[in-house]
Amino acid sequence: MSLQEPGLPAIDLQKLGLQALNGQEPNLTDQWQQAKKILCIRLDAIGDVLMTTPAIKALSGDRHITLLTSRSGAEVAALVPEIDEVMTYDPPWMKATSPRLNSRPELAMVETLREGNFDAAVIFTVFSQNPLPSALLCYLADIPLRLAHCHENPYQLLTNWVLDPEPSSGIRHEVRRQLDLVASAGFHITDERLSLQVPESADQRVLDRLVRLELDREQPWVVIHPGATALSRRYPAEGFAAVARRLVLDANCQVVFTGTEPERSLVESIQAAMATESFSLVGALDLAEMAALLAIAPLLIANNTGPAHLAAAVGTPVVDLYALTNPQHTPWGVPNRVLFHDVPCKFCYKSLCPEGHHHCLQLVTPDEVFRAACELLAGSPSTIGQDSMTAILTQPALTVSLDGDCQPATRVPTAREIWR
Repeated sequence: MSLQEPGLPAIDLQKLGLQALNGQEPNLTDQWQQAKKILCIRLDAIGDVLMTTPAIKALSGDRHITLLTSRSGAEVAALVPEIDEVMTYDPPWMKATSPRLNSRPELAMVETLREGNFDAAVIFTVFSQNPLPSALLCYLADIPLRLAHCHENPYQLLTNWVLDPEPSSGIRHEVRRQLDLVASAGFHITDERLSLQVPESADQRVLDRLVRLELDREQPWVVIHPGATALSRRYPAEGFAAVARRLVLDANCQVVFTGTEPERSLVESIQAAMATESFSLVGALDLAEMAALLAIAPLLIANNTGPAHLAAAVGTPVVDLYALTNPQHTPWGVPNRVLFHDVPCKFCYKSLCPEGHHHCLQLVTPDEVFRAACELLAGSPSTIGQDSMTAILTQPALTVSLDGDCQPATRVPTAREIWR
């Protein structure tokens, strides 16, 4: 059966698995399992792409996976072994996209997707995002199967509509949200870890840099990444300086700072305030090298930003200074401490603090951060994945305590044991 509008190609409804006459909900699981070319759409940044990798892993198998993502998302997608092809796109419905003069990029993207001959498309979003613009692109590109969470009825734009229960019925971790989405189409996986593969060449370049820095491999060390794109997610520079100073003086721990070139002045101000020795790799690492560094680091201390998820993807513990803008994005699958101060305005989803005080981060003390770092360096048990997000949602504040000496223990050696 097919329906055809004047001037438009015929749409084979049976091929789509739809029942045009009786109006009943079709079961499309078989069609999804037969799909060989799947388009995954995740138009956000590094951390969002990484938190989608378990779901992408569930989809992959013997299927060809193409990811449509942002330019920053494309950087990390190149390190995900389950992704076969990456396409970049800056859509007008995403915050970071510059103003459009016309719709030509969208028309071109429709044709690009049509030429891809995809069997299916999965649109990954957080609950505050609307999937329908992406769904419309896929509909216009004649991609037969289209899956997404959606709050409102998408009618024909989605063949598989998963009613979005968030936030009214609770909030899931972002990884769990996307795993649940693909499970609705019959895709399941037991290994729910984030997926990222560090190139050996990046490993070697980072090891060479650490040798040139003259980092003492007999002493413990940590990476501190003090930057974040959104001002509302930045722990104060003076707080980072106090934490780093205590790590050096009280825990005999070396500190390596990382950041992008625009963050150089921030890191230099922290180093100056420390008034103790530290090391800097600011502006010196590409994304693969950053992942390689984190893969051999005993610990990362960072804001809620991309490197926190990079660390989780390579199995490194994280002290996450977590502004209460969004509870879904805690480190997944690794030992972690999520530190914040409870505020009435939490979960604001704003890049700038709407109250102007940043209390959710400003009131986290350097002592709390230091103690959390020592706990993780000593190998203390900690919350993993969903549990750390639950703590944010249910407790007034997540604080840490440590009895006795704060000297961190050397971690169990890995394949890169000379540094870890």
